[in-house]
Amino acid sequence: MSTRPASSPAEPGCDGGRDGLFVLNQHRNFTGVTATAAAVTRHQLDRYDVRIVGRPLPGCPEPISFWQAVRASREKPSGKPFHIWHVRRNPEMRAGIFARDILRLPVRLVFTSAAQRRHSALPRWLIARMDAVIATTPEAAKFVPGVRAVAPHGVDTERFHPAPSRSEAWAGSGYPGTAGIAAIGRIRPEKGTDRFVAAMIEALPRLPGSTALVIGKAAPEHASFLAGLKAQVAAAGLEQRILFPGEIGPDAMPGLVRGLSLLVALPRYEGYGVTPLEAMASGVPFVSSDAGWFKEFSGGGAAGLVIPGGEPKPAAQQIVALLSDAGRHATMAEAARARAINRFSVAAEAEAINAVYEELWQGS
Repeated sequence: MSTRPASSPAEPGCDGGRDGLFVLNQHRNFTGVTATAAAVTRHQLDRYDVRIVGRPLPGCPEPISFWQAVRASREKPSGKPFHIWHVRRNPEMRAGIFARDILRLPVRLVFTSAAQRRHSALPRWLIARMDAVIATTPEAAKFVPGVRAVAPHGVDTERFHPAPSRSEAWAGSGYPGTAGIAAIGRIRPEKGTDRFVAAMIEALPRLPGSTALVIGKAAPEHASFLAGLKAQVAAAGLEQRILFPGEIGPDAMPGLVRGLSLLVALPRYEGYGVTPLEAMASGVPFVSSDAGWFKEFSGGGAAGLVIPGGEPKPAAQQIVALLSDAGRHATMAEAARARAINRFSVAAEAEAINAVYEELWQGS
């Protein structure tokens, strides 16, 4: 974590980033992309005078507006030929192209791509106009041009760490029962929220004391989907054991995760997926579908269990078996933490990204 104090927003006309690095975050919701951008940026603060453009990133300097970023990018940064704007979403790519190509600012654009499938037409057009692309996996690199590096997303292992006592951490969460199981993410079919609910309806009768949390928000177009899930829970008589607390803020999330006994992620599609990594760093094993990069996270079953197809019934069987075996669970919890530190640290991701910046600045 940086020891540099958070900077105040740049005023119009001032030097908004003497090191020339701007990180755009223009999405109104806190998503997995936001979490990874924040984790990386916190590790870059000791090296660069970073400016956040748009909406806040936890633990990072206060953001500036797009137009403040434009004003701060009019002149080249000291000792460098151009500023770097790091973008991660379509609107941010559009903003960067506007700044570079229409306003003719001394700016180069770096894009991080996690999607492990062919992008639609607009993202393809935007990505083709980036100055450098960073893919999060070798698979993702197959779908985008201009890849300078493959840098897997990492987890902040200082922010996400095991609790001295898992049971005390869970008791402090305020949720009922003696143990917690959670799915974390947007509530929608693609994320497999219905699979999690079905697995919990199957598993919880065999796991006395366990409470399941469906953590996340449903967009308006998925309101009926959420209502259907709640109806299934009610029909099973499990309203007191399968809870829908909604979205949990980023500051509260680490404390909640370290109180869990298991993280479950059963998406039908996932570009990468960071919630299993956050669980692993917290000493929490996971059960997942074979989407995203979950197989690589699992270490062949050492840190997590991957269910081919991600169907609820086999997932429930694995969940019950793992949580019914205290020794196996403890071994996996320890392996999960070690694997997060050794293979998926955000420090390693930040260094790989920094190397791309330096290559661009040096003209290679």
